[in-house]
This record gives sequence, C-alpha cells and structure tokens, in this order.
Amino acid sequence: MDFPYLDIVLRSIAVYFFMTIALRIFGKKELSQLNTADVILILLISNSVQNAMVGPDTSLIGGLVAAFVLFIINFIIKKLTRKYKVFGELLLDKPQILIHDGKLDFKALSRLDISDEELKEAMREHGIEFFKNVKLAMLEIDGTISIISEDQKNLKQTHYKRRHNRKNLQKF
Repeated sequence: MDFPYLDIVLRSIAVYFFMTIALRIFGKKELSQLNTADVILILLISNSVQNAMVGPDTSLIGGLVAAFVLFIINFIIKKLTRKYKVFGELLLDKPQILIHDGKLDFKALSRLDISDEELKEAMREHGIEFFKNVKLAMLEIDGTISIISEDQKNLKQTHYKRRHNRKNLQKF
C-alpha cells in the first residue's frame, strides 16, 4: 500500500521536533512575553516552515495532513511527558527560583535574562513593595512568575502572567 502523503507526514514531524528544540534552546521566557516583534517572528516562522512540511503539495488535503500530523504528535508528546518522567525532563523546563526568603538569586536572574525592573513589576502586581517581603518567587515552566508573600497571617499566593499577557492574569 502506497501512502501518497507519507512525505508530508515525515516533513511535519521533522519540523515539529525542530521547533520544539528551538523553543527549548531559546527559553521559556520567550513564550510568555509576546510583543509585536515576537508575533511577527512567529508568523514568519510558520510561513517559512510551511513549505518544509508540505513540499510541492499545495493542495487542501496536503495542508490538512500536515496540520493533523502536528496535532497528533503534540498529543503524543504531551502523553509521553506525563507518563515518563525522563521524557518530560528532557523536553520540559523546570521552575526556577528567583527569590527565596527575600534573597534574590542573581545567577538565575541573569541566566534567565530577567531584569530587576521586571521582577519589581511582578511584585507590584501582587501588592508587594520590597524584596524582603517575598517568601518565594519562581519563574514557572510556562514563563509566568509566581510569588508567595512573606506575610504568614495573610499568606497570599499570586500568579503573575508576564508583561504582554495581562489578560491572562490569574490569582489563586
């Protein structure tokens, strides 16, 4: 049996893994801070890899096969990362501590390219004025900054969606 769209399936899988590796290399911070330039970049990347996925086949079926393969492989990857811890550790980042008991982790902040002003903005969003009042601040795997205040009487955990996604601000 000859599957005429096997080339599209294999190309789509290759592009998916390339994009996964590229996002892993460039970091989670990029995912949560989408500005105009980032949106343009995403649109241009999607346009540039389209031909790599479908090759000379510009038919509706060819495009649908490519999209279907991307959905399927994404579904499989999510299942595998949940089921096999090693697989998840390979593909997913871990949360990073930014502040612990009022002390900033300057190495982590530098490595993650998070500025002092960005961290202060996240704290202000949570109603916290000073670093010393932060029990724990973490950069989560989705690129958000979670903050737990030091105030034990009114222990408040907040979840700050970084700069350009204020619509998605969630408080716990």
